Amino acid sequence: MTLVVHTLGPADDALAAGLHALCFKESGERAWSADEFRQLLGTPGCLGMVAVLEQRPAGLALARVAADEAEVLTLGVVPSLRRQGIGDFLLARLGHACRQCGARCLFLEVAEDNFPARRLYGSNGFVVVARRDGYYARGGCRGAALVLRRELARDKPMRAE
Repeated sequence: MTLVVHTLGPADDALAAGLHALCFKESGERAWSADEFRQLLGTPGCLGMVAVLEQRPAGLALARVAADEAEVLTLGVVPSLRRQGIGDFLLARLGHACRQCGARCLFLEVAEDNFPARRLYGSNGFVVVARRDGYYARGGCRGAALVLRRELARDKPMRAE
């Protein structure tokens, strides 16, 4: 398995939007548009990356760094490729890139009922630091989000590609 990561820039907006739609189609979450990706990826402090498996996009991750903190804006893996370590790979690379930009910790929000994502984040050193009621809107219902944090000083070593 050859897994590599490529940096995303504003010109990769269509790729990012299509991959995001594919990754989140099953969850019922709204896919981000190419315009949204172009704006985000053109913002100072925004880091985007795509994981490529055997020359096919397999997942993406976006984070924003501000001062000594960073926030994961989105992380998704193509459904047919889940549970193969791609999420771990993206988190490791994203954490390393955020640390290189001066961040000492990484935050994210995850739906309280998204147990696969919570397992992924927990196994990568994230801990719950807060809960936000009504954060996610899906199918006319509002669900709670858990705010997770991970110290970046303890980054896992990056795996060889």
